Amino acid sequence: MRPTRADPSPGSTSSLRTANQHRVLDVLRAGGGAGVAGAEEGTFTQAELARATGLAPATVSNIVRELAASSLVETDPGSGRRGSSVRLARTAGTVAGVDFGHSHVAVAIGDLTGRLIAEERRLLETAHQHVEALDLAWSMLEAMSIEHGAVRHIGLGLPAPVTNEVVRSSAIFPGWEGVNTRLAAEERFGIPVHVENDANLGALAEHRHGVGRGHDSSVFVKISSGVGAGIIIDNELFHGAGGTAGEIGHLTLDETGPLCRCGSRGCLEAYTSTGTVQAMLAGQLPDATLDDIVAAAHRGNVSAQRALEDAGLHLGWGLANIVNLLNPAIVVIGGDMARAGELLLESARIGLRRHALDSAALTPVLASELGERASLVGAVLLAAERTELVIEHA
Repeated sequence: MRPTRADPSPGSTSSLRTANQHRVLDVLRAGGGAGVAGAEEGTFTQAELARATGLAPATVSNIVRELAASSLVETDPGSGRRGSSVRLARTAGTVAGVDFGHSHVAVAIGDLTGRLIAEERRLLETAHQHVEALDLAWSMLEAMSIEHGAVRHIGLGLPAPVTNEVVRSSAIFPGWEGVNTRLAAEERFGIPVHVENDANLGALAEHRHGVGRGHDSSVFVKISSGVGAGIIIDNELFHGAGGTAGEIGHLTLDETGPLCRCGSRGCLEAYTSTGTVQAMLAGQLPDATLDDIVAAAHRGNVSAQRALEDAGLHLGWGLANIVNLLNPAIVVIGGDMARAGELLLESARIGLRRHALDSAALTPVLASELGERASLVGAVLLAAERTELVIEHA
Protein backbone atom coordinates (compact mmCIF):
# COMPACT_ATOMS: atom_id res chain seq x y z
CA MET A 1 0.00 0.00 0.00
CA ARG A 2 1.38 3.38 -0.92
CA PRO A 3 2.12 6.07 1.67
CA THR A 4 -0.69 8.38 2.75
CA ARG A 5 -0.61 11.88 1.34
CA ALA A 6 -2.77 14.76 0.34
CA ASP A 7 -4.24 14.62 -3.15
CA PRO A 8 -2.51 17.40 -5.09
CA SER A 9 -3.85 18.43 -8.43
CA PRO A 10 -2.94 15.90 -11.13
CA GLY A 11 -0.03 17.11 -13.23
CA SER A 12 1.05 19.71 -10.69
CA THR A 13 4.61 20.03 -9.42
CA SER A 14 3.43 18.86 -6.03
CA SER A 15 1.81 15.80 -7.57
CA LEU A 16 4.99 14.87 -9.44
CA ARG A 17 7.09 15.37 -6.32
CA THR A 18 4.79 13.12 -4.28
CA ALA A 19 4.75 10.44 -6.98
CA ASN A 20 8.55 10.43 -7.11
CA GLN A 21 8.75 10.09 -3.34
CA HIS A 22 6.48 7.06 -3.57
CA ARG A 23 8.73 5.50 -6.19
CA VAL A 24 11.74 5.77 -3.90
CA LEU A 25 9.82 4.44 -0.89
CA ASP A 26 8.46 1.53 -2.92
CA VAL A 27 11.98 0.45 -3.85
CA LEU A 28 13.18 0.76 -0.25
CA ARG A 29 10.19 -1.18 1.04
CA ALA A 30 10.79 -3.94 -1.50
CA GLY A 31 14.09 -4.40 0.26
CA GLY A 32 16.03 -5.78 -2.67
CA GLY A 33 13.29 -8.27 -3.48
CA ALA A 34 12.06 -9.57 -6.82
CA GLY A 35 12.80 -7.29 -9.72
CA VAL A 36 14.70 -4.69 -7.67
CA ALA A 37 18.44 -4.20 -8.03
CA GLY A 38 19.85 -3.15 -4.67
CA ALA A 39 22.06 -4.16 -1.80
CA GLU A 40 21.05 -6.80 0.70
CA GLU A 41 18.78 -6.10 3.66
CA GLY A 42 16.95 -3.21 1.99
CA THR A 43 19.93 -0.85 1.81
CA PHE A 44 20.66 1.07 -1.40
CA THR A 45 23.10 3.72 -2.50
CA GLN A 46 21.51 6.78 -4.03
CA ALA A 47 22.97 5.73 -7.38
CA GLU A 48 21.21 2.35 -7.06
CA LEU A 49 17.96 4.12 -6.18
CA ALA A 50 18.29 6.27 -9.28
CA ARG A 51 18.72 3.18 -11.46
CA ALA A 52 15.86 1.31 -9.78
CA THR A 53 13.39 4.20 -10.02
CA GLY A 54 14.51 5.71 -13.32
CA LEU A 55 14.81 9.11 -11.66
CA ALA A 56 17.69 11.51 -12.13
CA PRO A 57 20.41 11.28 -9.45
CA ALA A 58 19.82 14.89 -8.42
CA THR A 59 16.10 14.19 -7.99
CA VAL A 60 16.85 11.16 -5.84
CA SER A 61 19.20 13.23 -3.66
CA ASN A 62 16.46 15.77 -3.05
CA ILE A 63 13.89 13.08 -2.29
CA VAL A 64 16.18 11.30 0.16
CA ARG A 65 16.74 14.59 1.98
CA GLU A 66 12.97 15.21 2.19
CA LEU A 67 12.21 11.69 3.39
CA ALA A 68 14.97 11.90 5.99
CA ALA A 69 13.41 15.13 7.27
CA SER A 70 10.14 13.18 7.72
CA SER A 71 12.08 10.48 9.65
CA LEU A 72 11.13 7.87 7.04
CA VAL A 73 14.65 7.05 5.84
CA GLU A 74 18.11 7.10 7.33
CA THR A 75 21.43 7.45 5.57
CA ASP A 76 25.03 6.51 6.21
CA PRO A 77 27.90 8.45 4.62
CA GLY A 78 29.57 6.75 1.70
CA SER A 79 31.79 7.79 -1.14
CA GLY A 80 30.26 11.19 -1.82
CA ARG A 81 26.64 12.27 -1.47
CA ARG A 82 25.30 9.81 -4.03
CA GLY A 83 27.39 6.96 -2.67
CA SER A 84 25.77 7.17 0.78
CA SER A 85 23.55 4.26 1.76
CA VAL A 86 19.84 4.75 2.26
CA ARG A 87 17.33 2.53 4.08
CA LEU A 88 13.96 2.85 5.70
CA ALA A 89 14.35 4.27 9.19
CA ARG A 90 13.48 2.09 12.18
CA THR A 91 11.36 5.05 13.33
CA ALA A 92 9.15 4.50 10.25
CA GLY A 93 7.55 1.74 12.29
CA THR A 94 7.52 -1.96 13.04
CA VAL A 95 4.98 -4.66 12.25
CA ALA A 96 4.34 -8.21 13.40
CA GLY A 97 3.61 -11.58 11.89
CA VAL A 98 1.75 -14.48 13.53
CA ASP A 99 1.81 -17.95 11.97
CA PHE A 100 -0.56 -20.54 13.42
CA GLY A 101 -0.13 -24.23 12.66
CA HIS A 102 -2.01 -27.30 13.81
CA SER A 103 0.38 -27.63 16.75
CA HIS A 104 2.42 -24.43 16.90
CA VAL A 105 2.34 -20.65 16.90
CA ALA A 106 5.24 -18.50 15.67
CA VAL A 107 5.42 -14.74 16.25
CA ALA A 108 7.84 -12.20 14.81
CA ILE A 109 8.42 -8.46 14.78
CA GLY A 110 9.85 -6.94 11.61
CA ASP A 111 10.51 -3.66 9.89
CA LEU A 112 8.66 -2.22 6.93
CA THR A 113 10.84 -4.06 4.40
CA GLY A 114 9.66 -7.36 5.89
CA ARG A 115 12.96 -8.13 7.63
CA LEU A 116 12.51 -10.03 10.89
CA ILE A 117 13.97 -8.36 13.97
CA ALA A 118 12.87 -10.88 16.61
CA GLU A 119 10.93 -14.12 16.54
CA GLU A 120 9.71 -16.94 18.78
CA ARG A 121 7.96 -20.27 18.23
CA ARG A 122 5.94 -22.32 20.74
CA LEU A 123 3.94 -25.52 20.70
CA LEU A 124 0.14 -25.62 20.81
CA GLU A 125 -2.19 -28.48 21.61
CA THR A 126 -3.34 -30.04 18.35
CA ALA A 127 -6.98 -29.64 19.40
CA HIS A 128 -6.57 -26.02 20.51
CA GLN A 129 -9.35 -23.46 20.32
CA HIS A 130 -8.85 -20.09 18.66
CA VAL A 131 -9.23 -18.09 21.88
CA GLU A 132 -6.37 -19.83 23.69
CA ALA A 133 -4.19 -19.63 20.58
CA LEU A 134 -4.75 -15.88 20.24
CA ASP A 135 -4.05 -15.41 23.95
CA LEU A 136 -0.70 -17.19 23.62
CA ALA A 137 0.26 -15.23 20.51
CA TRP A 138 -0.60 -11.96 22.23
CA SER A 139 1.50 -12.80 25.31
CA MET A 140 4.46 -13.58 23.04
CA LEU A 141 3.99 -10.36 21.08
CA GLU A 142 3.66 -8.26 24.24
CA ALA A 143 6.96 -9.60 25.55
CA MET A 144 8.71 -8.73 22.26
CA SER A 145 7.18 -5.27 22.19
CA ILE A 146 8.86 -4.36 25.46
CA GLU A 147 12.24 -4.42 23.70
CA HIS A 148 11.28 -3.52 20.13
CA GLY A 149 8.37 -1.13 20.56
CA ALA A 150 4.69 -1.29 19.69
CA VAL A 151 3.77 -2.64 16.26
CA ARG A 152 1.43 -0.92 13.81
CA HIS A 153 -0.10 -3.84 11.90
CA ILE A 154 -0.16 -7.64 12.19
CA GLY A 155 -0.17 -10.26 9.43
CA LEU A 156 -1.74 -13.55 10.51
CA GLY A 157 -1.50 -16.91 8.75
CA LEU A 158 -3.74 -19.96 9.14
CA PRO A 159 -3.34 -23.49 7.69
CA ALA A 160 -6.86 -23.61 6.29
CA PRO A 161 -9.02 -22.11 3.55
CA VAL A 162 -9.98 -18.55 4.50
CA THR A 163 -12.99 -16.96 2.80
CA ASN A 164 -13.78 -13.36 3.73
CA GLU A 165 -11.53 -13.80 6.78
CA VAL A 166 -13.58 -16.80 8.02
CA VAL A 167 -12.18 -20.34 8.32
CA ARG A 168 -14.63 -22.58 6.47
CA SER A 169 -13.21 -26.05 7.08
CA SER A 170 -14.09 -27.93 10.27
CA ALA A 171 -12.00 -30.92 9.14
CA ILE A 172 -8.74 -29.02 8.61
CA PHE A 173 -8.70 -26.50 11.48
CA PRO A 174 -11.65 -27.33 13.76
CA GLY A 175 -10.83 -24.94 16.60
CA TRP A 176 -11.18 -22.01 14.20
CA GLU A 177 -14.09 -23.16 12.04
CA GLY A 178 -16.64 -20.40 11.45
CA VAL A 179 -14.55 -17.77 13.24
CA ASN A 180 -14.06 -14.34 11.69
CA THR A 181 -10.35 -14.42 12.38
CA ARG A 182 -9.65 -10.76 11.71
CA LEU A 183 -12.34 -9.52 14.09
CA ALA A 184 -11.36 -12.01 16.80
CA ALA A 185 -7.67 -11.13 16.49
CA GLU A 186 -8.22 -7.38 16.39
CA GLU A 187 -10.40 -7.62 19.50
CA ARG A 188 -7.60 -9.48 21.31
CA PHE A 189 -4.63 -7.52 19.96
CA GLY A 190 -6.11 -4.04 19.60
CA ILE A 191 -4.11 -3.60 16.37
CA PRO A 192 -5.18 -3.86 12.70
CA VAL A 193 -4.86 -7.50 11.58
CA HIS A 194 -4.65 -8.88 8.03
CA VAL A 195 -5.49 -12.58 7.59
CA GLU A 196 -4.15 -14.93 4.94
CA ASN A 197 -3.75 -18.64 4.26
CA ASP A 198 -0.32 -19.83 5.41
CA ALA A 199 0.65 -21.30 2.03
CA ASN A 200 -0.11 -17.96 0.39
CA LEU A 201 2.16 -16.27 2.92
CA GLY A 202 4.90 -18.80 2.17
CA ALA A 203 4.53 -18.06 -1.54
CA LEU A 204 4.79 -14.32 -0.87
CA ALA A 205 7.90 -14.77 1.27
CA GLU A 206 9.72 -17.03 -1.20
CA HIS A 207 8.80 -14.66 -4.04
CA ARG A 208 10.19 -11.61 -2.26
CA HIS A 209 13.05 -12.97 -0.15
CA GLY A 210 13.56 -16.62 -1.08
CA VAL A 211 14.16 -18.94 -4.00
CA GLY A 212 11.39 -17.30 -6.03
CA ARG A 213 13.22 -13.99 -6.41
CA GLY A 214 13.43 -12.89 -10.02
CA HIS A 215 10.49 -15.02 -11.20
CA ASP A 216 7.12 -13.43 -11.99
CA SER A 217 5.25 -16.71 -11.44
CA SER A 218 5.69 -19.55 -8.97
CA VAL A 219 3.80 -22.11 -6.91
CA PHE A 220 4.73 -22.68 -3.26
CA VAL A 221 3.54 -26.03 -1.88
CA LYS A 222 3.47 -26.43 1.88
CA ILE A 223 3.42 -30.06 3.04
CA SER A 224 2.98 -30.71 6.74
CA SER A 225 -0.04 -32.28 8.45
CA GLY A 226 -1.96 -30.83 5.50
CA VAL A 227 -1.06 -29.84 1.95
CA GLY A 228 -1.75 -26.46 0.38
CA ALA A 229 -0.29 -24.16 -2.25
CA GLY A 230 0.22 -20.45 -2.73
CA ILE A 231 0.21 -19.20 -6.31
CA ILE A 232 2.09 -16.17 -7.66
CA ILE A 233 1.02 -14.88 -11.08
CA ASP A 234 2.51 -11.68 -12.54
CA ASN A 235 4.23 -11.00 -9.21
CA GLU A 236 0.93 -11.05 -7.27
CA LEU A 237 -0.80 -13.64 -5.10
CA PHE A 238 -3.69 -15.35 -6.87
CA HIS A 239 -6.62 -16.03 -4.52
CA GLY A 240 -9.39 -17.12 -6.87
CA ALA A 241 -13.00 -15.96 -6.69
CA GLY A 242 -13.62 -17.15 -3.14
CA GLY A 243 -10.10 -16.98 -1.72
CA THR A 244 -9.47 -20.72 -1.78
CA ALA A 245 -7.20 -21.07 -4.81
CA GLY A 246 -4.31 -23.42 -4.15
CA GLU A 247 -6.06 -26.11 -2.09
CA ILE A 248 -4.18 -28.79 -4.02
CA GLY A 249 -4.11 -31.15 -1.06
CA HIS A 250 -7.56 -32.24 -2.12
CA LEU A 251 -6.86 -32.99 -5.75
CA THR A 252 -8.13 -36.53 -6.36
CA LEU A 253 -5.39 -38.88 -7.50
CA ASP A 254 -7.41 -42.08 -7.04
CA GLU A 255 -11.14 -42.09 -6.25
CA THR A 256 -10.78 -45.54 -4.69
CA GLY A 257 -7.75 -44.51 -2.64
CA PRO A 258 -7.42 -43.93 1.12
CA LEU A 259 -10.04 -41.85 2.90
CA CYS A 260 -9.00 -38.22 3.41
CA ARG A 261 -10.06 -36.12 6.39
CA CYS A 262 -12.00 -33.90 3.96
CA GLY A 263 -14.35 -36.86 3.35
CA SER A 264 -13.14 -37.66 -0.15
CA ARG A 265 -10.87 -40.53 -1.22
CA GLY A 266 -7.46 -40.60 -2.81
CA CYS A 267 -6.58 -36.94 -2.17
CA LEU A 268 -3.00 -35.80 -2.66
CA GLU A 269 -2.83 -35.04 1.06
CA ALA A 270 -3.71 -38.65 1.89
CA TYR A 271 -0.51 -39.77 0.15
CA THR A 272 2.00 -37.04 1.00
CA SER A 273 1.35 -35.51 4.45
CA THR A 274 3.68 -36.04 7.39
CA GLY A 275 1.02 -38.09 9.16
CA THR A 276 0.71 -40.41 6.17
CA VAL A 277 4.45 -41.11 6.10
CA GLN A 278 4.51 -41.71 9.85
CA ALA A 279 1.54 -44.09 9.59
CA MET A 280 3.24 -46.06 6.82
CA LEU A 281 6.19 -46.74 9.12
CA ALA A 282 4.32 -47.14 12.41
CA GLY A 283 5.07 -50.86 12.51
CA GLN A 284 8.81 -50.54 11.90
CA LEU A 285 9.54 -47.15 13.43
CA PRO A 286 6.87 -46.70 16.14
CA ASP A 287 6.43 -43.14 17.47
CA ALA A 288 9.02 -41.87 14.97
CA THR A 289 8.93 -38.17 14.14
CA LEU A 290 9.46 -37.02 10.58
CA ASP A 291 13.05 -36.09 11.48
CA ASP A 292 13.55 -39.62 12.83
CA ILE A 293 12.27 -41.05 9.54
CA VAL A 294 14.51 -38.79 7.45
CA ALA A 295 17.51 -39.72 9.59
CA ALA A 296 16.70 -43.43 9.20
CA ALA A 297 16.45 -43.01 5.42
CA HIS A 298 19.87 -41.36 5.32
CA ARG A 299 21.28 -44.27 7.33
CA GLY A 300 20.03 -46.67 4.67
CA ASN A 301 16.69 -47.82 6.10
CA VAL A 302 15.01 -48.96 2.89
CA SER A 303 11.48 -48.73 4.31
CA ALA A 304 12.00 -45.10 5.32
CA GLN A 305 13.50 -44.39 1.91
CA ARG A 306 10.55 -46.03 0.16
CA ALA A 307 7.97 -44.14 2.23
CA LEU A 308 9.54 -40.79 1.32
CA GLU A 309 9.96 -41.79 -2.33
CA ASP A 310 6.31 -42.86 -2.54
CA ALA A 311 5.22 -39.57 -1.04
CA GLY A 312 7.41 -37.75 -3.56
CA LEU A 313 5.99 -39.67 -6.54
CA HIS A 314 2.44 -38.84 -5.54
CA LEU A 315 3.46 -35.23 -4.96
CA GLY A 316 4.87 -35.15 -8.49
CA TRP A 317 1.59 -36.47 -9.91
CA GLY A 318 -0.26 -33.69 -8.16
CA LEU A 319 2.26 -31.09 -9.31
CA ALA A 320 1.77 -32.24 -12.90
CA ASN A 321 -1.83 -31.01 -12.73
CA ILE A 322 -0.64 -27.64 -11.43
CA VAL A 323 2.13 -27.06 -13.96
CA ASN A 324 -0.03 -28.22 -16.87
CA LEU A 325 -2.67 -25.69 -15.82
CA LEU A 326 -0.57 -22.71 -14.71
CA ASN A 327 2.88 -23.25 -16.23
CA PRO A 328 4.74 -21.46 -13.39
CA ALA A 329 8.43 -20.63 -13.66
CA ILE A 330 9.26 -22.74 -10.59
CA VAL A 331 7.64 -24.91 -7.93
CA VAL A 332 8.88 -24.44 -4.36
CA ILE A 333 8.39 -27.15 -1.73
CA GLY A 334 8.08 -26.02 1.89
CA GLY A 335 6.61 -27.19 5.16
CA ASP A 336 7.82 -30.02 7.38
CA MET A 337 8.18 -32.53 4.53
CA ALA A 338 10.71 -30.27 2.83
CA ARG A 339 13.17 -31.38 5.51
CA ALA A 340 13.42 -34.68 3.62
CA GLY A 341 15.27 -32.76 0.90
CA GLU A 342 16.24 -34.76 -2.17
CA LEU A 343 14.75 -37.95 -0.70
CA LEU A 344 11.39 -36.34 -1.48
CA LEU A 345 12.22 -33.87 -4.25
CA GLU A 346 13.94 -36.21 -6.70
CA SER A 347 11.00 -38.63 -6.71
CA ALA A 348 8.63 -35.63 -7.03
CA ARG A 349 10.52 -34.59 -10.17
CA ILE A 350 10.18 -38.12 -11.54
CA GLY A 351 6.43 -38.09 -10.88
CA LEU A 352 6.16 -34.68 -12.52
CA ARG A 353 8.02 -35.81 -15.63
CA ARG A 354 5.77 -38.87 -15.98
CA HIS A 355 2.52 -36.91 -15.94
CA ALA A 356 3.20 -33.37 -17.18
CA LEU A 357 3.31 -32.10 -20.74
CA ASP A 358 6.78 -32.00 -22.28
CA SER A 359 7.50 -28.32 -21.65
CA ALA A 360 5.83 -28.23 -18.22
CA ALA A 361 7.72 -31.37 -17.16
CA LEU A 362 10.91 -29.30 -17.13
CA THR A 363 9.57 -26.97 -14.41
CA PRO A 364 12.19 -26.78 -11.63
CA VAL A 365 11.07 -28.27 -8.29
CA LEU A 366 13.14 -26.67 -5.54
CA ALA A 367 13.30 -26.69 -1.76
CA SER A 368 12.16 -23.62 0.13
CA GLU A 369 14.99 -21.24 0.94
CA LEU A 370 13.24 -19.92 4.05
CA GLY A 371 12.30 -23.31 5.48
CA GLU A 372 9.75 -23.49 8.28
CA ARG A 373 9.95 -19.70 8.64
CA ALA A 374 8.46 -18.99 5.21
CA SER A 375 4.87 -18.39 6.36
CA LEU A 376 6.06 -16.25 9.27
CA VAL A 377 8.21 -14.11 6.98
CA GLY A 378 5.21 -13.80 4.66
CA ALA A 379 3.00 -12.68 7.56
CA VAL A 380 5.47 -9.88 8.37
CA LEU A 381 5.62 -8.90 4.70
CA LEU A 382 1.81 -8.76 4.53
CA ALA A 383 1.67 -6.48 7.57
CA ALA A 384 4.41 -4.26 6.14
CA GLU A 385 2.59 -3.90 2.83
CA ARG A 386 -0.61 -2.83 4.59
CA THR A 387 1.11 -0.19 6.76
CA GLU A 388 0.73 3.34 5.44
CA LEU A 389 3.54 5.87 5.67
CA VAL A 390 2.83 9.56 6.15
CA ILE A 391 5.03 11.98 4.24
CA GLU A 392 5.18 15.42 5.83
CA HIS A 393 5.37 18.19 3.24
CA ALA A 394 6.54 21.66 4.08
